[in-house]
Amino acid sequence: MQLESFLEESAGRFPDKTALIFDRQRITYCEIETRCNRLAHAMVERGLRPGDRVVIWLENSPDVVIALFAVLKVGAVFVVLNSTAKAEKIEYVLNNCRARALVTDCRRAHSFQKHWSVVSHLEMAWIASESEKMDAQPTGKSLASLSRDIDNDALPSCPPNKNAIDVDLAALIYTSGSTGVPRGVMMTHLSMISAATSITTYLQSTSDDIVLNFLPLSFDYGLYQVLMAFKVGATLLLERSFTFPHLVLEAAVRERITGLPIVPTIAALLLQMDISRYDLSSLRYLTSTGSTLPTEHIRRLRDLFPQAQIFSMYGLTECKRVSYLPPDQIDTRPTSVGRGMPNEEVYIVNEDGRRVGPGVIGELVVRGSNIMKGYWEDPVETAKRLRTDQYPWEQVLYTGDLFKTDSEGYLYFVGRKDDIIKSRDEKVSPREIEDILYKLDGVAEAAVVGIPDPILGQAIKAYITRRLGSDITENDVLRHCAQRLDHFMVPRTVEFRDYLPRTDSGKISKREISP
Repeated sequence: MQLESFLEESAGRFPDKTALIFDRQRITYCEIETRCNRLAHAMVERGLRPGDRVVIWLENSPDVVIALFAVLKVGAVFVVLNSTAKAEKIEYVLNNCRARALVTDCRRAHSFQKHWSVVSHLEMAWIASESEKMDAQPTGKSLASLSRDIDNDALPSCPPNKNAIDVDLAALIYTSGSTGVPRGVMMTHLSMISAATSITTYLQSTSDDIVLNFLPLSFDYGLYQVLMAFKVGATLLLERSFTFPHLVLEAAVRERITGLPIVPTIAALLLQMDISRYDLSSLRYLTSTGSTLPTEHIRRLRDLFPQAQIFSMYGLTECKRVSYLPPDQIDTRPTSVGRGMPNEEVYIVNEDGRRVGPGVIGELVVRGSNIMKGYWEDPVETAKRLRTDQYPWEQVLYTGDLFKTDSEGYLYFVGRKDDIIKSRDEKVSPREIEDILYKLDGVAEAAVVGIPDPILGQAIKAYITRRLGSDITENDVLRHCAQRLDHFMVPRTVEFRDYLPRTDSGKISKREISP
């Protein structure tokens, strides 16, 4: 089975059902399938081959969805990049994966004008936005109109011949490593189908679901909202972003959404809004991943959406998802991110690679068909993450994250190996301090980092954004922490900011937050 089968099978079962809602435009499964098939045939006619990489550089829109499924139908590999990415990053990725094709719009193509000549492997591009025109065609690049090929009745509306099997690459998902240089995570059809199947199983997703997604499709959490909706024949309400939250929430009310995926930064924003004016009583579930959801946010979200199940989850790009906390456990173990999802094994090892028991902190290891094949042409970094363990015929994923379990096997995130603060000869988990900070009334977001200190080795520093109307001070924060934390965990300093920097996926970027 290949990933594009999600669309093809749902189009067969629900041809006239709305698959996608965007800007009040409603597109059926049959319409999306037809447009994807036409574009796929146009790509083949222009020379795209199985295994070729195609970069998609557009804001959230039906064009992204159609393009990525068309690429899959060719047997090629899609690479979705954030619409706000700078031309320099696009150049890097195009050269790194040696992409043969680019799908973008006129505005972004114009911003890339100085870079066309240095992406030698790029041979063709599909340009959206028919209302605009390119000033000049780049030398040596073949340009085509995306909308013209999608709407071309002369092109076949049936799928092209299958040119991939499930162990072939389906996508490269670029993520920044510890050095900040983007690395391409290689995901096969099998790994992505496995992840989507496990997640839709525990979410109990059905064709009756209407899922809101405003997360960028370049972020795997946002991308999988499309894949999982199409897998079960659900409807996806796609928004460009959450820049205008009231407009997004009005659309959510109008369409009676049943599913809402968020990240902690969005949770913080929602909790500062007056949600009572929006009738979201149709909401069946709410999910959060990207980074662990603060327990105080969980409590307040339960108050806001009493009818909805809240799934606190943990994952990473290298395997999509690792664990989820069943909603019936959220009151009992609010600081846990649950247990391994269906069809997956997770365990914790010490520095010698031996499995450890409950309460012992170690590195989390993931075993399953959902893990990546490695980092694109980066064998050194791949070898750090993928290792042979119990069975000689397989590799498992070393996550680089520190965890512990309780006596029933529930997972508790301690921190990234690189994030653990070593202060006064003690190892300190930033997550534990951040969880306490979120319990202080007036804290909207918090990030804790270690900064160099000649005596302590690392001193603990907290960065905080206040809720609207709050006037909490550094003394308030330090007093709050001193009453609830061991003395060596109390921050030495607190800095208030209007905004905490974000990664492309919306997580707080600790790499950018401190000098």
